[in-house]
Amino acid sequence: MKKKVVGIGEVLWDILPGRTCLGGAPSNFAYITMLLGDEGVVASRIGDDTRGVEALRRMDELGINTETLQIDREHATGTVHVEVDDKGMPRYEFACPVAWDFLELTPAWQHLAATADAVCFGSLAQRSETSRATIQQFLWSAARAVKIFDVNLRQSYYSQDVLAESMKLADIVKLNDEELPKVMALSRLPHQDERSSAQRLMDAYDLTLVCVTRGARGSLLLKDDEVSEHGGFRVKVADTVGSGDAFAAGLVHEYLRGSSLDQMNEVANSAGAWVASEVGAMPIPKHGSIENSLTEIR
Repeated sequence: MKKKVVGIGEVLWDILPGRTCLGGAPSNFAYITMLLGDEGVVASRIGDDTRGVEALRRMDELGINTETLQIDREHATGTVHVEVDDKGMPRYEFACPVAWDFLELTPAWQHLAATADAVCFGSLAQRSETSRATIQQFLWSAARAVKIFDVNLRQSYYSQDVLAESMKLADIVKLNDEELPKVMALSRLPHQDERSSAQRLMDAYDLTLVCVTRGARGSLLLKDDEVSEHGGFRVKVADTVGSGDAFAAGLVHEYLRGSSLDQMNEVANSAGAWVASEVGAMPIPKHGSIENSLTEIR
């Protein structure tokens, strides 16, 4: 049975050297969610401009549900300039303010929240007070949904308060090994190693699951007294833009089906590795389906 899985936050255009691609964590996440067989829904806001029209056209073309995408008549569609180093690692420079800084909790969004099976949100989209309040209200309205906080520490667009409030609202927290010590310091919790820090976050914020990603080295999952470590998959990296969002989509897809931690780790790592091996955050599967592509990665 299909699950309704929402990505809420920023939709924007990734302006990379030599090309411009539709991006933003919610659309990246919703796209991979859709490929995996669930209903991926984007809850975001775009401008009434050329980039906004093209974003709608592109999402429709990819099969992403855009029914609850808001149109802003005053602010431009978001953009981010991305520089990719020789290892495929991106550096971001976000335009501000833009349409996704002005998210509104409309009746349509209240209905979406009430009917969602899972909601994935991050810290970047909470850089404005308006969108932060809307995202928190959306999460409070999503009473039956699993809530996933995908930490994304970008530029200076995060704070101790944003991180703490987000983790209090979440069931699952996903962050990478570089973000972990920063989050621990901002949470005023001691950091020794990944496993003990993940356990401290779980205890401090009453979380169900904590995920620490390690790039090409895989990931650590911690749930109750269970631990799963995955070594990752070796691929030729095209760029890593969107690979974390793909990982999150794979993780959530398996979590909603009651899969084991090892199965969650396997699918999440293969999804992240597949996107890293392709150009852009929303590649088209070359082998007929994402299942074939992920099988090949493994």
